[in-house]
Amino acid sequence: MTAPAFAPETEERLALARQVADAVLFEGYVLYPYRASAAKNRLRWQFGVLVPPAWGAECEEHDFQHTECLMEPRAEASLAVEVRFLHARRRTVQRALPDGGFETVPELHLDDRVLVPWDEGAEERVELVAPVAELTGDGVEFPFRKPAVEDIEPVLDATGRTVGRLVRRSSEVTGVVRLSASELDGPYRVLRLTAVVENTTPWTPPEGRAADRDAALPHSLVATHLLMALSNGSFLSMTDPPEWAKGAVAACRNLHTWPVLAGEPGRADLVLSSPIILEDHPAIAPESLGALYDATEIDEILALRTAALTDAEKREARGTDARAAAVIDLADSMPAEVLERLHGAVRGLREITGEPDGFPDEFGVTRPDTPWWDPASDAGFDPEQDRVMVDGRPVGRGSRVELRPGLRHTDAQDLFLQGRTATVEAVLHDVDGAVHLAVTVDGDPGADIRREQGRYLYFQPDEVVLPEEPR
Repeated sequence: MTAPAFAPETEERLALARQVADAVLFEGYVLYPYRASAAKNRLRWQFGVLVPPAWGAECEEHDFQHTECLMEPRAEASLAVEVRFLHARRRTVQRALPDGGFETVPELHLDDRVLVPWDEGAEERVELVAPVAELTGDGVEFPFRKPAVEDIEPVLDATGRTVGRLVRRSSEVTGVVRLSASELDGPYRVLRLTAVVENTTPWTPPEGRAADRDAALPHSLVATHLLMALSNGSFLSMTDPPEWAKGAVAACRNLHTWPVLAGEPGRADLVLSSPIILEDHPAIAPESLGALYDATEIDEILALRTAALTDAEKREARGTDARAAAVIDLADSMPAEVLERLHGAVRGLREITGEPDGFPDEFGVTRPDTPWWDPASDAGFDPEQDRVMVDGRPVGRGSRVELRPGLRHTDAQDLFLQGRTATVEAVLHDVDGAVHLAVTVDGDPGADIRREQGRYLYFQPDEVVLPEEPR
C-alpha cells in the first residue's frame, strides 16, 4: 500500500464529490448569529467527532468509525481512500503592551471587528491507495500523524499599527485507517469492503481533573468522513441495492457513519461515508451561493436574518471566524435578484411529468395546455352528504367510528388515539382521488372549537372500523 498523490483521473472524479464532502466537513461549524458569544456556538463540533480513546471511555462519544459496503471490482482494480476531518486549532487573543510585550485578553476591539478567543477548524486529509487484491485476508493498515502546530498572526489597526496578535495552537493527533475485504458467496464476484478510521491519540485528561470535552477536542478528529474511489469496478447502493444483494447489504455494519454513492449521477465508482445520513449522489443546490455553515441551513432565511443583524453583532461575527466574516459579507452584498432565486425551486415535478406540452410564461415556467386539476370537478362532491363504505356499511357525517391509525403509522401521535371513538364531521376527496374522513374525538374538550374552526383530525377509511353495537 502506498500514500501518493492521487492520479489525475481520480482527482477529477473526486472534485464533484468534494463539494458535498466540504458541506459535511463544515456542517454546523458556526451557527447563526455567527458570534462566539451566542449560546449555541459555545458547544462546538457536533458531527463525526472521533475523540481520543481515553476520553471515549468516559463519555458517549466514540474513537472510531466503521464503514461496510459492497463493491464489484474488476481486474487489477485499486481503491483510493481520502480521510477528511477538521483539526481543532485553539485561538487566543493578545493585546500589545507599550513595552513591546503582549497580554492575553478576552476581546480586542477594532474598527470593523471584535476579536475573541475561538476554536478554528483546520482541514486535514489522509490519502492512500491500495490494490484491491491486498485488502483480502488481514487487510492493510495505514497509521497517520498530524503534528502540533503554533502560529502567530499580528493584528493591525486601520493605520497599520500593531495592536495585538492572534496565537493559534493545535495539538498532535494520531490515527489509523484499516482496510479489508472479503468475498461473498453467490453467483457474482462481490466483496464486502470494511474501512475503519480510528483516533489513536495517546492523550489523557490531566490528573485530578474530571474529563472535559473542551479539553479533549484539540486531540480529536472532527467531522470525520471518507471518500473511496474504485479505479476499475463499481459499488452497490446501500439505500437502493439490486434485489439479489439486499440480504448482503442488510448484513453490513455501519457504525457512526453511513456510505452513499457519490459523484456524478449514473456512476457507481465513488462512495462518500459520512456521519450525516445522505441520499445517493447528493449535490449542492445550484441556487446556493456560498456555505452558511448552519446545521440544516435554509439559505433564504439565514441570508435575510444575517443581513438584519446590527452593526455591533456583525463586528463580533466578523471577529469570531474568517468563515463567519465571509457569511456576513455575502449577506450584505447579495443582490435582490440573487436572493429571490433562494425562494424555492421545483425539480421533481419537471422530472416526473416529462416534456411539457405548453409554453413558458414570463418566469420561464411552462404552463400546460390543460390544467392538471379541474376545479369544476369539485361540483360533484359534498363533504356533508357524501358517504364511504366501512365494514360494508356507509359512513358519513354524524357516523361514529373507532380509530385504528396503527395500520398506517403516519403520525407518532396517532398511537394515543388507538381504539378511541370519534364522530365523522365530513367526507373529503383530494385531487388524487383519495378519500379522507374528518373527525373529532369523542370526549375531546376542544371538539366544539375544532368544529367551529374546521380544524379536524383526518383518517383514511382503512384506518377506522365501526364500533361494536351494545348488546
